[in-house]
Amino acid sequence: MRLAHFSDLHYAPDNLAESDRCFSFAVGDAILSGAKVGVISGDSTDHRLDAHAPSLNALATQIHRLATAMPVLMLQGTFSHEPPGTLDNFALMGGTHQIFVADRFSQVALIDGRFWASTGPVFSDDELRGFIGVKPEVVFTCLPTVNKGQLAASVGALEAGTGVGDVLAAFLAAAGRVNRQLRAAGIRTVGVSHGTVNGCTTEHGVVMAGFDHEFSLTALFDADCDGFMLGHIHKAQQWERDGRLVAYPGSIGRFHYGEEGDKGYLSWDVEPGSATATLVATPSRQMICVDFDGPPDIAQLQEIAAHAGDKFVRVRWQIDEEHRQVVDRDAVRALFSGAADLKIESRVLPVVRSRAQGISLETSVEGKLGRWCELANIDAGPLQDRLQLLASGDVDAIAAGVLAGIDSQPESPPELHPESHPETSALATVLAHPAASLDTADEAAARPVESETQVPVARASLDWLNDDLFAA
Repeated sequence: MRLAHFSDLHYAPDNLAESDRCFSFAVGDAILSGAKVGVISGDSTDHRLDAHAPSLNALATQIHRLATAMPVLMLQGTFSHEPPGTLDNFALMGGTHQIFVADRFSQVALIDGRFWASTGPVFSDDELRGFIGVKPEVVFTCLPTVNKGQLAASVGALEAGTGVGDVLAAFLAAAGRVNRQLRAAGIRTVGVSHGTVNGCTTEHGVVMAGFDHEFSLTALFDADCDGFMLGHIHKAQQWERDGRLVAYPGSIGRFHYGEEGDKGYLSWDVEPGSATATLVATPSRQMICVDFDGPPDIAQLQEIAAHAGDKFVRVRWQIDEEHRQVVDRDAVRALFSGAADLKIESRVLPVVRSRAQGISLETSVEGKLGRWCELANIDAGPLQDRLQLLASGDVDAIAAGVLAGIDSQPESPPELHPESHPETSALATVLAHPAASLDTADEAAARPVESETQVPVARASLDWLNDDLFAA
């Protein structure tokens, strides 16, 4: 039995051209290929739509067209994309065949082109006895999107993140017991759900691994469905076990830059105990993503632009803040003037200046000084010695040592005339401090000692070393 599996149509004003071109093609191909049932596994719309929105009218037109050729089952998808109640109106749009909206946990049997849903989550023994002899064409196990808010209210907020997987696993195990009876009776069984399988890959190549995803492959195969049709992830992928299959068709079209792989719908062939699925590619838009780690290469962009006449192009680059003006955005836009669309994304890297990177991580003054010397290419030994001297020495002793070092310096050359050496005159101006007028040792020795009263005068002239230089 051939079934056409569509998912993630995302009809909305911004997506209308892409969604309608791809879904219209898929519906036409499914009809021509002789599919007996159409299944849409969630997210038919991208967000809440007004009743008069052209995108809603376009979606209804294609659903009605599909229902003219085959029965259609529509599953409730993500609430933010398909607000509860959005699909109710589609149940009224059936053509020759019925459109069934699966918005609760249930099993649904297709008998003579009509859908019959279980009273509870799975068919009871009485319900099975009532129709198993009629031999339905196929029985669907339907798991619409779980309302985590309701789950949190019943099991608590802390358990809601991981508890949804346990709830779904319990339901799938219960459905598996029924599906094994149906398979034994030669009846096809198909699961339909919308959510994330732990370990699947997104359209951007990211592996979804964690404890808060709805499904594990073990739980899905425990449902004992011949085929399990999934929605929500936009990349087509499938898993097989003992002839049975779990598969995503991916989104019907390409809605974001950087999406990997072909877009399309799955054509399923399902028989009791086995299933196969083939991806039928739709005419989705072609996107080119060009990334530069620095300013864009105009020559490379010219080569790409020559073959980008009907494509959607995204150009990304990152550049330092001081060089941001070297990129001519208008020139880039002019290159891709013939493209279907151009998206430019530039990332400006701010200039970060650090006087001594990592100095704040040091816990001691010695460490901070050593780090600064390392970054400044300065020998830390002499500075560390002076730091130790300042930390442990007496102020008077340090000053006396400095003065003694000055006195031990070799004699200065003969005094030069200030006019020939103006820097000497400038130095004298800067050193116009009482200490600068002290006599040198030779001058003091040559001058006769007039009285002992001169000694206190000389000593008093050194008091400026100990005085507060900044006192008022």
